[in-house]
Amino acid sequence: MTARVCGLLVLALLAGCARGVSSTPGDAPNLEKWVEDVRARPAPPLEPLPVMQQFETFEYSAQGMRDPFTDAWTNPQGGSGLRPDPNRRKEPLEAFPLDALDMVGSLGTGGGLVALVMAPDKVTYRVRPGVYLGQSDGRVTGVFEDRIELIELVPDGAGGWLERPASLALEDQ
Repeated sequence: MTARVCGLLVLALLAGCARGVSSTPGDAPNLEKWVEDVRARPAPPLEPLPVMQQFETFEYSAQGMRDPFTDAWTNPQGGSGLRPDPNRRKEPLEAFPLDALDMVGSLGTGGGLVALVMAPDKVTYRVRPGVYLGQSDGRVTGVFEDRIELIELVPDGAGGWLERPASLALEDQ
């Protein structure tokens, strides 16, 4: 029974749609008249364009002054001449900061004195004058029974380098 009701409802809807659409030749002149009326109406007025602000032009006239986009601290003469050698082969103890290294002893006497330095990786290295320690290009200048003296190269903040003395003392056990 519900199928019959649904079927009748569908037929009624289709019949209503067919009545709303007419394809008689008499409707065409009405459509053409309506189109002509719409085209004959005046167009709605357009909103005026916004007024553009005039900006003042500025001419940069400081050609003789220092360029503000370059580093003001660079030294054109190249600094004092001190600088780390970028082509020098790094030594194993340069991988660690100086405060992470421990002097644990020394071997020999006089000019043949060798210091023993333990790195954080628990490996003990022999250190003589001329060897490099730490991450600041520290070159050993003297080995003594109770300390190692070295000179580090540190940046001076103005594009150059300064020598800074440092030392590594024997650890008391």
